[in-house]
Amino acid sequence: MEGIEKLNKNNFEKVVFCNDKKVGLKAIIAVHDTTLGPGTGGVRFYPYSNEEDALEDVLRLSRGMTYKSAISHLPFGGGKSVIIGDPVQLKTEELLERFGEFINTLQGSYICAKDVGIGSQDLRVISRKTKHILGVEGTKNSSGDPSPATAFGVLQAIRALAKEVLGKLHLDGLSFAIQGVGSVGYDLVQSLHAEGAKLTICDVNKHAINRCLEKFSPKVVSSEAIYDVKCDFFVPCALGAVINSQTIPRFKCKVIAGAANNQLATPQDGYEITKRGIFYAPDYVINAGGIINIAEEVRGYSKSRAYDRVAHIYQTMIEIIHRSGKEKELPFIIADRMAEEIIEKAKKPKQKLA
Repeated sequence: MEGIEKLNKNNFEKVVFCNDKKVGLKAIIAVHDTTLGPGTGGVRFYPYSNEEDALEDVLRLSRGMTYKSAISHLPFGGGKSVIIGDPVQLKTEELLERFGEFINTLQGSYICAKDVGIGSQDLRVISRKTKHILGVEGTKNSSGDPSPATAFGVLQAIRALAKEVLGKLHLDGLSFAIQGVGSVGYDLVQSLHAEGAKLTICDVNKHAINRCLEKFSPKVVSSEAIYDVKCDFFVPCALGAVINSQTIPRFKCKVIAGAANNQLATPQDGYEITKRGIFYAPDYVINAGGIINIAEEVRGYSKSRAYDRVAHIYQTMIEIIHRSGKEKELPFIIADRMAEEIIEKAKKPKQKLA
């Protein structure tokens, strides 16, 4: 009953549990809201400790996609899916195809895309069984890998934050502690290095670290030590909930702005981080580049048009900062308010002209 109450409280439209022992599939698909369009969000393949953790994650991610698409003015609602298990051990074509069949049971109310643990080839396999999928590289009208667009969007937000929060028009000389240098993190490191930023990085993947060292020569610290780095920007680009009661006292940054989803472990942590004089940039606002890029497939993909829309994240961040000051509310509250205003406006019936 506790789980059902959680679904009702946050107005989830549907949650589907997918199970097929024959292929080893255990998954959850969550559709939060379809006011603006079909619930759209990536497939995450991850070795959760238990099903409760998986459910908690997919619900948070799904709801976050509702707000991300709304504030980005996209024709999508919020959806997400998780496949439970170690992708290295469990992932097979049969499992992915079966998951595609489960997506079809939602009759278009959920559209899947790429996320943690799912690669380009995996999406192609899923697409054999469902047409409710976006971002399949190598297919006609595909937007391709969303990672570069996500990184580009984060960079635009960082520019806005540097200007409005730090009073800096350029990133040259500013210091960044980047947590996670996989696909998105690497592209961001590349861009920041080109602008003369000072970089400290961490990642559990040695290959990802070595790739950065070969080209950019950043300082490397352990995944645990990254929280203690004195810097202008702390940039989380791995998994969520990194802003929590254990990490907040350790941060030595001025701004937190990164590509990871659900960075706040709880809403209260947003207030606590602000008490320490640190500006937290709402994650779903600044990491929306990937979904904005994919959304262009709906009307025929154009990279230049897509990236022009991603660049608008700069102005959205500026608007949030200004409204935050005017309305005397924290930026993550303002971002929620802006997204909710867009959704509520869409719910109102259109008046007929006389």
